[in-house]
Amino acid sequence: MHNYKLTRRDFLKASGASLFLSGIPLPGFTSDNPPGNISVIILEGGMDGLTAVPPFGDPNLEKMRSSLIPEDYLKLNSFFGLHPSLKKLSSFMATNNASIVHATSFPYKKRSHFEGQNLVEGGGLSPFSEKTGWLGRSLELAKIPGRALSLDMPLILRGYNENDNFFPANIQNSNKINNNLVDTLSKVHSMYGAKVFQKVKQKSIENLGNIPRDAESLAEYAGNAMSKKGGPIASVIRLDDFDTHASQGDGEGKDHGERLAKVDNVIAAYKRGLGNAWDRSIILTLTEFGRTVAMNGTWGTDHGYGTVGLIAGGSIKKSRVIANWPGLAKNEQFEQRDLMATIDYRSVCAACIEKSLGLDHDLIASQVFFDSKLPRVFDFIFS
Repeated sequence: MHNYKLTRRDFLKASGASLFLSGIPLPGFTSDNPPGNISVIILEGGMDGLTAVPPFGDPNLEKMRSSLIPEDYLKLNSFFGLHPSLKKLSSFMATNNASIVHATSFPYKKRSHFEGQNLVEGGGLSPFSEKTGWLGRSLELAKIPGRALSLDMPLILRGYNENDNFFPANIQNSNKINNNLVDTLSKVHSMYGAKVFQKVKQKSIENLGNIPRDAESLAEYAGNAMSKKGGPIASVIRLDDFDTHASQGDGEGKDHGERLAKVDNVIAAYKRGLGNAWDRSIILTLTEFGRTVAMNGTWGTDHGYGTVGLIAGGSIKKSRVIANWPGLAKNEQFEQRDLMATIDYRSVCAACIEKSLGLDHDLIASQVFFDSKLPRVFDFIFS
């Protein structure tokens, strides 16, 4: 038996950015291969939709946040623009492979990161009401087993049945374990414990190579894995630092433009990795809430409600900005401070599930999001 010391530096080097791969079709278990694949980019902290996609056609935008409007925004139509950091997304819009959903949110209005992030991953009717995630439940309904390439199985991918997780460590000799000891431990433990030790043994001989940990490299890796026959159907990548309370647009502090550039590069990296599989792919962003309409006293914004969703992939055949615009006047804001959400983002997620996994909307509404009255917006995105 070998004794290896894991230092804090080793751990941080091994952890890095978060990638989760799931949905492995198995012969004899998966009845039909799904029509496509789905990737979710979780933007932790609350992305400011009014910065990402400024509604310059609304006269109140200039009044509420003049210092936060990008001067060189990319024009989408006569009402909406796109932040200049999203140049690649703009090019996908130009080729009809991306769309935007504005003034949208999960039905969560209390502005807590912990509650909001749990709700958008769990997809239940209230925070912490579910032990499984909406993407994990969808994969189970499609009869596609899951595995997370991570230290933990993220909530969004957890299902009711047994899923597995695997983190390919970049630590010297981490795959050299004493299999005789593992077999001995398996014999003296319960059936469940024995299964766990045997999984450890199996994972120790899997060699995925030295996978880089930065978000762009992980996105390209995930795209390449999903492009292969029998490869995973779903992936999830986390990006953080969208909680921009101060210095939001001046290049200092948590600059939103820098974070949006990373989102842009991750989407482009997915496309590179997917290759021809781009034509059957959907990539969508997910964030717990938006930001306040008005800029605060430290040139930032605070926790809000309505935000924007970015969707890309070859499964989209006509680009558009989808919005039931509520307006930015004080009396049009949610609680006179936030962008009002007029589109339930669960409906957008449901449409992406329907397109990528081939499930019926009513089934998704009732068994994934537990809301049989969830509106179907499929045709607005994919027609």
